[in-house]
Order: sequence, then structure tokens, then C-alpha cells
Amino acid sequence: MLNPFTIARRLRKIGLIGIGQRNADYVLAYNPRRFYPRVDDKLLTKKLAIGAGLPVPDLYAVVREEHEIAELHRTLDCREQFVVKPAHGSGGDGILVITGRRGQKYRRSNGHLMQREEFEHHLSNGLAGLFSLGGQPDHLLVEYCVQFDPVFEQVSFKGVPDVRIIVFQGYPVMAMLRLPTRLSDGKANLHQGAIGVGIDIPTGVTKRGVWGSEVVREHPDTERSIVGLAIPRWDELLTMASRCYELSELGYVGVDFVLDRDRGPMILELNARPGLSIQIANGNGLRHRLARVEALAAAGGLSRVPEERVAFAREHFPTLG
Repeated sequence: MLNPFTIARRLRKIGLIGIGQRNADYVLAYNPRRFYPRVDDKLLTKKLAIGAGLPVPDLYAVVREEHEIAELHRTLDCREQFVVKPAHGSGGDGILVITGRRGQKYRRSNGHLMQREEFEHHLSNGLAGLFSLGGQPDHLLVEYCVQFDPVFEQVSFKGVPDVRIIVFQGYPVMAMLRLPTRLSDGKANLHQGAIGVGIDIPTGVTKRGVWGSEVVREHPDTERSIVGLAIPRWDELLTMASRCYELSELGYVGVDFVLDRDRGPMILELNARPGLSIQIANGNGLRHRLARVEALAAAGGLSRVPEERVAFAREHFPTLG
């Protein structure tokens, strides 16, 4: 059995950072508090992305008051599929994915039918702040339901995979694919049981996966390999992620994308405090990559051109193994 000192030395060698270091050295140091609403409010994020010419899922409706819930049924009468999400939600809480109807009932992504009363109760809870950061009253977004790219068909369980890219001072430094499982109830959330799969920055090819504390190479539900997948339109994803630096004005930010089979890459949301499981998924720590960008900044070498920042990242940040 390895002793704690040996373990600590190995973690330092690969550059693994913990939540304390992330908060003190990167979130607090590079993310001005006044810009947090740009990423904490999904409606504002969407408006900023549209203003910057970046693609996002279509917005069907915004629900701000209780009386608007009953009206929403009529608004959505012509829509078979849609997604409801709290504007200030976190960790995937409160997101409701509707994939069809049966009479007056709504069919959820897990196949279960939802009565209109259940639907209304869920939205009422969302308005009351049950799913929002800090439990504050919230408003709800009703959006286009993404139809995921066929490349993910064999490695996802009843949900939409997404891609997260960590961007530091405009430079994409680490990326992962998040795959829904039966355990996560079709949600691409690692804390709820989704799989995190490291993506090689230079090539956009998946390298290894982690499911909870277990390193995996196959999806536990479909038993298909999750290694060696080439993420479609990878260069576009990296460039879009890099542009989110100017959009958010946050130095350390996570950018989440979905890949629609017809519409291509779309920004799902931004996160000012992205989690650290991405390091485990990649088998690499963030510290060395972040330090390289800081050294570039100290030398006055930071680029204002997203394509140049992407080229630097592809050259310097390969995922080993």
C-alpha cells in the first residue's frame, strides 16, 4: 500500500488541483464577481451568446409567474419535445426533458408519463427556487430539445451527452465528454452517475473514462467502447469555447456544449466554478496547463485572437494515455 507522502508526491507530479486551490488561485483571482450573473443566469447567458453570434438552443418561452404555468400548456401545444430548466439552476437539478406526449400527458426522457398536474407542480417548485442557487425564487426557460449527434448513439443512455471545456484566460486547457447512464437517469451529470470521458485537446479524440471512482473503457449500460471516439466539429467547439472568454469576461470558466445532429454545436451553459472531476477523466491535472498560460501572460504573450489561442492549446495540451 502506498503511503500518503508517495500519493501526495504523485498527485503533485501530475498537477492535480483541489477545490481550495481552484477557488483561491483561479476562481477568486480571475473571475470578477460583477460578471457572475453572465453565467449564473442562463437566460442572460443565452442573450449574450446570441449577441456574439454563438449558437444556442431555441428559446420557446420564459415562465416568471405562477399564472403563466397554465398558459404554457397552450404555448407548447404544437411542440412534441422541449426542455424546461431553471434559469439559476446548478448541477442539472430541476431540468425536465419532455420527448413526447400521450393525450394530455407528457412523456419524460426516461419513458415515464407525467400528468399535467405533476408537470405544473414541478414548474411551481422551480419558480419557488427549489432548484436554484441559494434557493432564491427563479424563472424557468423552455427550450428546444437537442437531438444528439449519431456518433453518441451507442454510448449514451436515454439522455443527451454534452462536452465541457475548461477555458483559462481564453485558452482551452482541458475537455471531457459527459455521457448519461441508467444510474444518472439520462442526465449528463457526473455527481448523479454519468460517465466523464477525457478528450485529447489536439485531436478531439476520447482517451479514457471515469464512472464514479472507477476507470472505465466501456459504457456500463450499452457495453460499447467510449475510447477512441472522434468528437465532431472539434475545431469549432474549441474556437467557440475560447470566444466565451470575451463573452463572459471571466478568466476561469467551464463551457458546456451539446452536439445536435441537424444544428451542430450549441452552447448549453457556462460555469464560473467548474468541477474538478475533469482531471480524473483525463488522467491529468490542471495545474501545469494553467501555469503555462500564466507564464504566457507574464511574458506578455496572451493572444486576443481565439483561433491563435486554440492553436496554442492544441500544441501544448495533449492528454496522455
